[in-house]
Amino acid sequence: MRRWWLIVCAGLLPGCAHYKPEPLGATDTAGKLQARALSDEGLREFLEANRPQLAKEWPRKSWDMGGLVLAAFYYHPSLDVARADWELARAGIKTAGGRPNPSVSVSGGYDYGIANSFSPWMPTLSFDVPIETAGKRRRRIEQAQHLSDAARFNIATAAWEVRSGVRNALVEFVAARQRVDLLQEQINLQRQIVERLKVQLGAGAIGTAELTAAEVALAKAIAELSSARLQAAASPVHLANALGVAASALDGVAMSFDLSTARLPADLTSAEVRDKALHSRTDILAALADYAATQSALQLEIAKQYPDVHLSPAYLWNQGNEGDQEWQLGLTVELPLLNRNQGPIAGAEARRKASAARFVALQAKAIGEIDSAVAVYAASRDSAAAAQSCVAAKRAQREVIAAQAKAGAVDRLQLLAAELEFATVALAELDARVQAQQALGALEDAVQRPFDMPKAIYEGNRNHTFQP
Repeated sequence: MRRWWLIVCAGLLPGCAHYKPEPLGATDTAGKLQARALSDEGLREFLEANRPQLAKEWPRKSWDMGGLVLAAFYYHPSLDVARADWELARAGIKTAGGRPNPSVSVSGGYDYGIANSFSPWMPTLSFDVPIETAGKRRRRIEQAQHLSDAARFNIATAAWEVRSGVRNALVEFVAARQRVDLLQEQINLQRQIVERLKVQLGAGAIGTAELTAAEVALAKAIAELSSARLQAAASPVHLANALGVAASALDGVAMSFDLSTARLPADLTSAEVRDKALHSRTDILAALADYAATQSALQLEIAKQYPDVHLSPAYLWNQGNEGDQEWQLGLTVELPLLNRNQGPIAGAEARRKASAARFVALQAKAIGEIDSAVAVYAASRDSAAAAQSCVAAKRAQREVIAAQAKAGAVDRLQLLAAELEFATVALAELDARVQAQQALGALEDAVQRPFDMPKAIYEGNRNHTFQP
């Protein structure tokens, strides 16, 4: 018996998992986060694997939307969290597929009536072999698989949120700098106007009201410039947060984004695309997978009404009765008389109903987001078009006045006024273009087009994933 036990234990030990400590320290993690850079060699390899043309020049001197989105997929910690959740869900499939282990018990009896110096001990070896019924294991695996699917869709949803954050931050970054330049030009023109009005006031050609109005406009422009500079100073931090890097990683790096390309793809608002979005958005697919998991959970609870079977073979050796050996076979089945699993079944039905309600609410939210995004984009597009027409008109007017000033028909003050009007409408046109870009980004997010997610978002970057 001792030999057999040693053989069994020796066979089981190699399959055992062993604990491997992986300490996690705040200082080390913070240092790694601070060290992230857009010139990292690992990032270059990531780009080369997903978009080779972006890695031809390294380190890149200028980054556009496509490159920054991939950099965010490489660095952003929210994707690491989503991947970890998916890995946990996949581990749940292994857990669900596990079969119950048989158990063994050893007991001994003592017979006082044993004579002739035979051993009075009667060792007994008994086993318990559980057998699951009604397909419970299959239902557990189905439920775990659906939860894994939901977790995988959540990675794509997180990637969309990362892409949206990068796009919004990049638009803010580029627009803030253009706004500062336009305001600075507007202030320069306004100062020249104020200086000329002061001369005219000293000559008695105008009243103080005209000068006061010009000075108030100058003070207002200076205040707007101060606010714009604050926004321009904060925009790199916002962009760095969207990328998952420290703000210092953007030092000396040029960013490009054409704010004038807010043109709506022809099929983005078509009925077919909008209908497809209500079936294929990753958050909707995740909600469907979650509902399927509640279906399997309900089937599992219904299957638990049927009891499992336990086979109990046993072996007894009566040493005192000339080594008599006895074999026994037992069968154990729970009698579902007082409890037929009604409570867990009711709970599973309620969870399925709640999951269905959440899905309907999510689809209703998606419809609202799409309709709102289409309406806002249409309005912002019209506003941008009107602003562009106004800029064209003011440019033509400025050119006419400039020609008249060159011919001596108008004075310098009139030309400065025309240039200031042009700078003012150019600033308004910039704001309109930014709003159109933001509206287009919201529409892309609502319908999840274009869907340009590399497979690497599911695999992640092993070198930069912090695993405790």
